[in-house]
Amino acid sequence: MQAEAREAGFQFLETLLREWVSGKNRFDAAGEMLCGHFDQGVLVAIGGLNRDPFLSDPAVGRIRRVYVRREWRNRGIGGALLEKLLTAARKNFRSVRLRAENPSAAQLYERKGFTRIQSSSATHILHFESP
Repeated sequence: MQAEAREAGFQFLETLLREWVSGKNRFDAAGEMLCGHFDQGVLVAIGGLNRDPFLSDPAVGRIRRVYVRREWRNRGIGGALLEKLLTAARKNFRSVRLRAENPSAAQLYERKGFTRIQSSSATHILHFESP
């Protein structure tokens, strides 16, 4: 997966691995998680939820490092992974932000209710309804 993402021009899995190994980001703070989807023992999708490191507001989460391997795209895996992350986010954050790396990703996020924003650190945001 890492090599495939790198070949496609996405460096964020390199960052995920580097930060995991160094302990900088283990997705283990309150409300955070890292999810993967396996198909016959092979990791085919990954994505995480953190408190947004670009803001000082602890009520804002961030969907990060979402990648679905090429052969497994358009099978609902990315959407299911995103739903899992959003379910957790709703319990812990008032909103979530993210950076869509390509038009296909942006379309998925927009179908899930995200709106485009003008920000140097994010392309989309999703606000949750108050309980």
